[in-house]
Amino acid sequence: MKIFICSSKHFYDQVTDIANELKKSGHQITLPNSFDNPGREEEYRQKGGTEHATWKGGMLREQEEKVKNNDAIIVLNFEKDGQPNYIGGSTFLEMFKAWELDKKVFLYHPIPQGMLFDEICAFHPVILNGDLSLVK
Repeated sequence: MKIFICSSKHFYDQVTDIANELKKSGHQITLPNSFDNPGREEEYRQKGGTEHATWKGGMLREQEEKVKNNDAIIVLNFEKDGQPNYIGGSTFLEMFKAWELDKKVFLYHPIPQGMLFDEICAFHPVILNGDLSLVK
């Protein structure tokens, strides 16, 4: 299966191990946007509102293509700043695009409690509870 890994940049340190484990199971992996340079967004943010907004829009277009070109997404939702199973705005949009395109949505951990709980439930994600052998 072709899988796009979706993750907050705060979790990029865990992406390589998970990608390698999925590859061992025969999956083809697409890495998250800016994985090669997690600080790129901060560089654009410091350039100012218009440049940052233009860059961010480009990233949203890029993630759309990545979702389209894969069979599924896997969302790495770990704890961030005391919030369990964190899913940020860009990752939520990737989940929505995957659902909209009828792609499988896998969550590494359960759906986080919060204002988007019902929307995420509507995507019918497969909850892995950290068990990548469930990715099928």
